[in-house]
Order: sequence, then C-alpha cells, then structure tokens
Amino acid sequence: MGRKGKFQTFTISSQYLDEDMTIKVYTPENYSPLYKYHFCIMQDGDDYFQMGRAATLSDKLHSDREIENTIFIGIHYNDKYDRQDKYHPDGKKQGDYVNFLVREVVPLLDEEFPGFSMGRGRTLVGDSLAGTLALMTAAKFPNIFGNVIMQSPYVDEHVLEYIQSIDDLSSLTIYHTIGNQETDVKTTDEARKNFLEPNLELRQYLDKQPLSYVFFELDGDHTWGSWQKDFPRALKTMFAKED
Repeated sequence: MGRKGKFQTFTISSQYLDEDMTIKVYTPENYSPLYKYHFCIMQDGDDYFQMGRAATLSDKLHSDREIENTIFIGIHYNDKYDRQDKYHPDGKKQGDYVNFLVREVVPLLDEEFPGFSMGRGRTLVGDSLAGTLALMTAAKFPNIFGNVIMQSPYVDEHVLEYIQSIDDLSSLTIYHTIGNQETDVKTTDEARKNFLEPNLELRQYLDKQPLSYVFFELDGDHTWGSWQKDFPRALKTMFAKED
C-alpha cells in the first residue's frame, strides 16, 4: 500500500558541523501551503521513520483526524559514535549540533513550509540520548522549540543540574516516558547504567514545575519495542486535534 503523504529530502551544508546534513521531510496527504503546520523534528530520524513508523502514523492519525496538521522531519546520525558526539550532554559536537538545529534547520523549515513560526509550533523528539538533546535544547530555546517528546532519555547529574538551573520552564510542553525494566542499560561506551532511577528523579522535579507535563512509566525496556508501542500515544498527546 502506498503512502498517502509525500517524502522530500533537503541537504544543509552545515557551517557549524562542517558536514552535509540530510533532512527528510514527510508532508501529510492534502498538504497545502494555504494551511499552517506543526513541525515534529525527530533526532534519530531514520529510526523514527523506520522503527517508529512515523510516516505510517502520520497517514493514519491525519486520516482519522486525531492530530492537527503536522509535518514530520527526520535528522539522522552517521554512526553510534557520531550520535554520541552530537547528542550527549558532554559530546564534543553537541553545541554545534544545537546551533545547527536553531540556526540552520529552523530557518530552512520556515522558508520551505508554512509553520507557526513560534515555539509552540515546533516539537523536538528523541529516544535515549536524542531525548536528552531534545529536552536540553528546548529548555535553552523555549521560544524556538516549545514542545518535547522524550522517550527513555539519558539523565545524569549534569542533565538534572542543567534543567534545575533554568529559571522558567512554564512555556514548555513535555511528554516523558521511561521503562520499568531500564535498570541496566548498555551505553555506547560499553558502560551499564540505571536509566529508571534518574528519570524518576527528573519526573519528580518536572512534576512540580509550572509547565504542561505528561509522564508515563512503561512496562518495557530500553528498546524500540517499547518506544514504537508508545509513539502513537505521544503524537496524539502532543498534537491532539482541538475541537
């Protein structure tokens, strides 16, 4: 069965990352420049399109009128070490990647597609380290990225301290999940880490902040088997059609 929407590919020769970055964009059926669209910007983009089934979900949720007009944007990494460099809070390319998102990706999307041109119209999405990147970037630039979907984000003392240092999180909308079996997760550097405990600590803090916050503890582990099942609910929560 064919897609109802349409894929487009753009290349940004990033001055910050000093490499060509591919941006995959999926517009829904009946897309028209006469309407405004939410931008769902997914790190681990190929994973979200393939294992997260983002295009299939876009077709279904738009057809069933369960979400507002939304364009799905995927940005991928070169390999697991490149991913670590770009997404990890201490990654050597993390600052450059954030600049790439803010100063190159957003202007491209605003030029090519009719968005809302404000934070509430842009959502950053990510799993694991990509979820961490989404949270920290939105916390720093809430007027550019007003919404976050983070599935099993990596959380350490640095992440907690950073989020606690932000004076005002009130303009953010955050969807946050962690699996109850994520107590012994193997990371890129071959270490084993407990993801559950620090995520619950983050949840405890965010629960007390004046922001729109939704949290679910999933019956699952740190794999796409868990994230794929949860992703439809994440999208319906974040992009729920207003009556």
